[in-house]
Amino acid sequence: MKNLFFVFALCLSVDSWAGVYKCTDASGHTDYQSSPCTDDHKAVQMNTKTGGSVDLNAVENQKAAEAESKKQHGLQEQAEQQAKLDAIAKVKQEAKAQSELTQNLIKQNPMQFSAFAIPPYDPEKLPAQVKPFEARLPDVEKFRRLAAQKALASGECQRVEADELIAKSKPDQLTFLINCSSGKTFLLNETELSQP
Repeated sequence: MKNLFFVFALCLSVDSWAGVYKCTDASGHTDYQSSPCTDDHKAVQMNTKTGGSVDLNAVENQKAAEAESKKQHGLQEQAEQQAKLDAIAKVKQEAKAQSELTQNLIKQNPMQFSAFAIPPYDPEKLPAQVKPFEARLPDVEKFRRLAAQKALASGECQRVEADELIAKSKPDQLTFLINCSSGKTFLLNETELSQP
């Protein structure tokens, strides 16, 4: 009798630690086994202590869905980051093109412009007053050129010595200060420069 009790106790301790799996195949046939179900079975792990069960297929599907969601989120973040980098590169390229037009104008008209009247703003080292308008750098460079031309067209400016964006500019209203060799200064804003 003692031996029988010992064997029974031994079986209980083994069963409480060993997993019990309820495996159902495609035709609906159910088996209970101590080893995990194969992939072609519906897998449910039974808890012999509590009587509860866990659908292992559902757990795996949930893990796969979470992993896919994380992957998609990561891809979306990468795409957004790349879009930002592309937008920055485009702004820099357009600003460079506007600067080149301005420098060509200066070279063709050395009597009207000091050699360093409108130095291009370096996108990597923008002055403090230009930094807030970094996204509009192509407009800044274009309107600097237009401001210099407008000052010269007034007849009161024989030679442009300096042409800078001023700190009082607003995001939708850029303002420029033009210094002429005659001592005359012009303060021109984006609205004025956009008019023919």
